[in-house]
Amino acid sequence: MTPLYSFSNVSLPSVFSDNMVLQRNARVKIWGWAKPGEDVNIKLSWSDEKFSTTADKNAGWEITITTPDIRGAQEIRISGYNEITLRNVLLGEVWLVSGQSNMEWSAGAGIDNAEEAIAGANQPDIRFFQVAHRTANDPQEDLDGSWVSSTPETMRNFSAVAYFFGKKINTEINVPVGLFNSSWGGTPAEVWMPAAIFEENEELEKAASLLPDDQWGPHLPGKIYNAMIAPLIPYKIAGILWYQGESNTANADHYKDIFSALIKSWRNKWKEELPFFYAQIAPFDYGEGYSGVKVRDAQREVLELPKTGMVMTSDIGNIHDIHPQNKLDVGLRFADLALAEVYGKDVKAHAPLVKHAEINGKEVKVYFDNEEGLKIDKANPDTQFEIAGEDELFYPAEASIKKEVVHLRSAKVKDPVFVRFSWGNMSTSNLFNEAGLPASSFNVRIE
Repeated sequence: MTPLYSFSNVSLPSVFSDNMVLQRNARVKIWGWAKPGEDVNIKLSWSDEKFSTTADKNAGWEITITTPDIRGAQEIRISGYNEITLRNVLLGEVWLVSGQSNMEWSAGAGIDNAEEAIAGANQPDIRFFQVAHRTANDPQEDLDGSWVSSTPETMRNFSAVAYFFGKKINTEINVPVGLFNSSWGGTPAEVWMPAAIFEENEELEKAASLLPDDQWGPHLPGKIYNAMIAPLIPYKIAGILWYQGESNTANADHYKDIFSALIKSWRNKWKEELPFFYAQIAPFDYGEGYSGVKVRDAQREVLELPKTGMVMTSDIGNIHDIHPQNKLDVGLRFADLALAEVYGKDVKAHAPLVKHAEINGKEVKVYFDNEEGLKIDKANPDTQFEIAGEDELFYPAEASIKKEVVHLRSAKVKDPVFVRFSWGNMSTSNLFNEAGLPASSFNVRIE
């Protein structure tokens, strides 16, 4: 008679495979399935410590291991009635990158200096996990995919922004880097969030109802989150990179609330206040109105959340192409933020950020954070500052910089109440600091 246990096997979700990267210096969860009551054991090549558990009545099991900061390929053996060996495992820094097309965009799709970047992509300490496009009505436990090393063949079709980010992190701190890419072009933020959030919040539900049903992807809340984010949780990661917003110009007035809710929901699911860095969308011809710049301003305002950072793209975008080809600088700016905020490096990674504005006699004075070396771009010197009274009729303001404070005047506005900067869908910021980063567009009330 064949033993019953021969029909049962320990199995793993696809996020655990050969060539994977586990977060170093961390308590890392490994989970999977087995026969209820089956003993599951884990043996690590870097430790003599034994880890074991028993599969529950739903056939699930989970074990938390500890990871050191060591180099070189490792092995993990997971055994029950059968044995699985994960080979060529690295311990390093793991990041999730997500968003829409500008994050998904690959060297193969067309970027500046693509041939050079592809040819130099033999980077064995950088590993990719590409999440396939899928939707689901409920949160899933697994997805398709596996870990691969960076080569010209694998990098060609992987997120270019993520690759350039990972390469700089690997170079600067000399650790392996693992990158999950879960992104989908043409998608609004709502589809990347748990649907329950909208059921509990009337304002967010109203915002979601404004989204058009277009051909590029789903628009209903939760559809992508369920299939492309939920199965990654609780894989231990160092942080998240996000590049999205173009598809939320249809409900731009609500984007601050939407995006804030997304960040909070992911942190809640991972049960950790993960660093969350995101790219501000670049200036582009969105037609009449201010939908594009409103999204940019909303992204600026979301910086009030802790452990967030924003990569500026206004100076490296293309107002006639929603997919700018310069993905290298976006990836490097993401890396600089991580190096400064997560890895403690002395890197100038922050753009000028409006702090407040005040009346000083006949002038409006505008103060900035990260204001060192504040200056107007000589190649684009025309003022982008405007001021308005209570009627919110804006007029261009003469601008000068004194001791890194912007001074504004306009004879057409006797009692200034509002000040805005670079306020247009296609406006390209001309205010830079010594880090060479442009100030964000903004619209604020004068204090």
